[in-house]
Amino acid sequence: MESGAAAAGPGGRRFPFPYTPYLIQERFMAALYGALEAGRVGIFESPTGTGKSLSLICGALSWLRDFEEKKQQEEARLLAPEDSGQEGKEKRLASAGPGHPESKGTAGEPDWVTAFVQKKEERDMVERLKEEQIKRKKREDRLEKIRHNVQLKYAAKRKRSEEDETKRLLQLSKEVLSEGAGVDVLEQLDHNEEELILGEYESDEEKKVVSGLEEDDDDLEEEHVTKIYYCSRTHSQLSQFVREVQKSPFGKDTRLVSLGSRQNLCVNEEVRRLGALQLINDRCMEMQKNKHEKKGDEELEGKKRRVSRTVCPFYSYEQMQFLRDEVLVEVKDIEQLVALGRETKACPYYGSRYAIPAAQLVVLPYQMLLHEPTRNAAGVKLKDQVVIIDEAHNLIDTITCIHSAEVSGSQLCCAHSQLLQYMERYRKRLKAKNLMYIKQILYLLERFVAMLGGNVNQNPSCQAVSQPGTVLKSINDFLFQSQIDNINLFKVQRYCEKSLISRKLFGFVERYGGLATAVKTNKENQKLAGLQNFLLTLQQGSDKDGTPQSPPVEAENDQLRTASPLMQIEGFLSALTNANQDGRVILNRQGTVGQSSLKFLLLNPAVHFAKVVEECRAVIIAGGTMQPVADFREQLLSCAGVDPARVVEFSCGHVIPPDNILPIILCSGPSNQQLEFTYQTRDLPQMMDETGRILCNVCNVVPGGVVCFFPSYEYEKQVYAHWEKTGLLTRLATKKKIFQEPKKANQVEQVLVEYAKCIKRCGQAGGQMTGALLLSVVGGKMSEGINFSDDLGRCVIMVGMPYPNIKSPELQEKMTWLDKTMPRAAGQAPSRVLIENLCMKAVNQSIGRAIRHQKDFASILLLDHRYARPATFNKLPQWIRERTQVKPAFGAAFAELRKVRTFILCTATKTVSYCTHLYFSQTVSLE
Repeated sequence: MESGAAAAGPGGRRFPFPYTPYLIQERFMAALYGALEAGRVGIFESPTGTGKSLSLICGALSWLRDFEEKKQQEEARLLAPEDSGQEGKEKRLASAGPGHPESKGTAGEPDWVTAFVQKKEERDMVERLKEEQIKRKKREDRLEKIRHNVQLKYAAKRKRSEEDETKRLLQLSKEVLSEGAGVDVLEQLDHNEEELILGEYESDEEKKVVSGLEEDDDDLEEEHVTKIYYCSRTHSQLSQFVREVQKSPFGKDTRLVSLGSRQNLCVNEEVRRLGALQLINDRCMEMQKNKHEKKGDEELEGKKRRVSRTVCPFYSYEQMQFLRDEVLVEVKDIEQLVALGRETKACPYYGSRYAIPAAQLVVLPYQMLLHEPTRNAAGVKLKDQVVIIDEAHNLIDTITCIHSAEVSGSQLCCAHSQLLQYMERYRKRLKAKNLMYIKQILYLLERFVAMLGGNVNQNPSCQAVSQPGTVLKSINDFLFQSQIDNINLFKVQRYCEKSLISRKLFGFVERYGGLATAVKTNKENQKLAGLQNFLLTLQQGSDKDGTPQSPPVEAENDQLRTASPLMQIEGFLSALTNANQDGRVILNRQGTVGQSSLKFLLLNPAVHFAKVVEECRAVIIAGGTMQPVADFREQLLSCAGVDPARVVEFSCGHVIPPDNILPIILCSGPSNQQLEFTYQTRDLPQMMDETGRILCNVCNVVPGGVVCFFPSYEYEKQVYAHWEKTGLLTRLATKKKIFQEPKKANQVEQVLVEYAKCIKRCGQAGGQMTGALLLSVVGGKMSEGINFSDDLGRCVIMVGMPYPNIKSPELQEKMTWLDKTMPRAAGQAPSRVLIENLCMKAVNQSIGRAIRHQKDFASILLLDHRYARPATFNKLPQWIRERTQVKPAFGAAFAELRKVRTFILCTATKTVSYCTHLYFSQTVSLE
């Protein structure tokens, strides 16, 4: 193992590292190693710019290396040669077993019985260890062969080319033979339509098919080796982490596999073109099912003509085995994995999953780890493994969002109309059990629409809601009042999953929805005409002459094609299977039935996190800004049943010198107006004027970029309009060019590029204009995931305290639930603590945008005297809190800002600013 340096942590343990680490990195790795060794649940905080990713990699993989060495030594000791003597063998067996064979058992059995049982257990264990050794040796030999035998790779590639050529020639031959055969078009259409018909649903208790494996393979049956599951929020963050592993001392000898969704990993262009994740998932599963049914179809060929079902050409077991081994030989990120899949003509999605058992480090997105059905489907086994959750500051919100669901009245009515027509079309071809479940789903949809005050037989856009408003209900109350408590939702959910009904329904709508006429019906079924017309209005516009669709209808049609409404509804049905006390159903009745919605709100995210912490050996929750940590301890860990003694916290400072950051809590403005931006006072003209005066003074002395965060888009817009009216905006524009954060995500990058260019231009040209001012919003696209390093953010200003909207029904229900289930903390109600914590989490994420590396420097202004309250002050990150100054008057604060200006100008004469280069060279995250 190569390394640029070896960090010696506390206790003398050395960690391989690519360069000489900071002291805080050594401490971080030592604390991480200790938490993994002791099987703890750790909350680790390391500010951005301190090398957190490398510390996680080197600390965790050092522990894994040592753990594997100890395990192999123990195995070698137990499998020592027999000729070492009977006495030594007995000592080994006794030390490995639960007790000495000559002592009496706990139940008082005779010594010979206890000895026999222990010896049998030891023999079984030795046999198991021998089998594992053989499998491990076989795998290592295979991977070593692939690693060094380049000819093997070329041989496999040549074989694939030959197979492709054979298939191509075979297809050409079939086309020549079938030319002029004169197949009846109507008959061909009928055969194609076979794919839309639901297959026979065998049993509600039917076992899950294990990822479609047909052939037996010893290597796939091996137990999962001890491994580390690393998950983060976005695809770009995971790719960046893999690149850090590649550069680390562990990059050459770590078996790493990157997992992702089918949307990211699919290499079948026909499937990728579907666009929506759910459609891609369903189509992929359907193709697998077709592959497994192929043999049965061939057997029935003589009895009955069957339709040719599409199978995925990349779902080749042999090629996926080859891809699996290639993945384990060399560390690859998602992009490299997809490129390998295209080259080998193997599915990266399944090939990577087959590599999980032998992998030492598995990199995967949040959803795949935190959502149990997805976790199980991917083959992720957490028992006695290590989980590291990075960028975890929003972990509670993420779990809540993953397990919440919302459906609109339009989606419910549309799904009902589609499913009813589907049933009428294929009634004679569907088995009894399929018809039973379809009728149950239709009844559920009918009752859901009724709960919104509507009727499924009428267009939802034309049905006005009689009693608009928002109502919250417990799950049980919702089930009773909607009269569906007699339906087993678990069975319905399983049927939807196994039958792929949403995929079949989407294919049905795709085939008939775009035609000029609806599905033909018999005279006795003319009552369906209204429903069919409604479906057509959703899909092709209401023009009866068949004229081209107008752009708005086209947009709606595209939206319908990207996701079937039944797919959304399946998620809502799944959410209703949560325990009654853990969630609420929100009935939001607005305007029309189509605009109204049903939403499931998860109140207790701990129920879905409990299994993770129960099964894992250790869990590490890490992030750049984890304060305040009370939410993690109380809402997540305590509610999940984690023993407080098992929880360990670690927080380190920043690598920047103390003089490089100036955080100030400003209590009053230039005209001695007290700064308190409550809902009652922030709209006052004098408060908006005072904010403008502060910004004018700051922009006069701070060169480069100034980023100012407002509590909401509405307030930012209101302040901007006021400044425009009073002329203050013109004064600001003489010093800084003003940019505003756009609401649309696709416009953010362009604004950032222009902002960076302006700062660079002003820095080079000199003159009166000294840079740019960016007006941003807390919780917006620029408050998280984007770096304002160097000249891009020499001063970050936070206007007021961004408390959430406590009038929100969802938040009110969460507050009520917390007050009922959680104890009071330091005399404060849990609901009050929640509001304070949500506010400070948002603040900490925003102000952390400025300092991004060791040589960076910036000032931070918190404009509200309430930040100085001890309870609030203590929720700032430690590295900011210990350097923060509280300034009652503006004059003293302005004097400190002048010192920063002097510091910046002095630094500028010694070094050339490279902020814009850094900005354009980094990957900007816009999630």
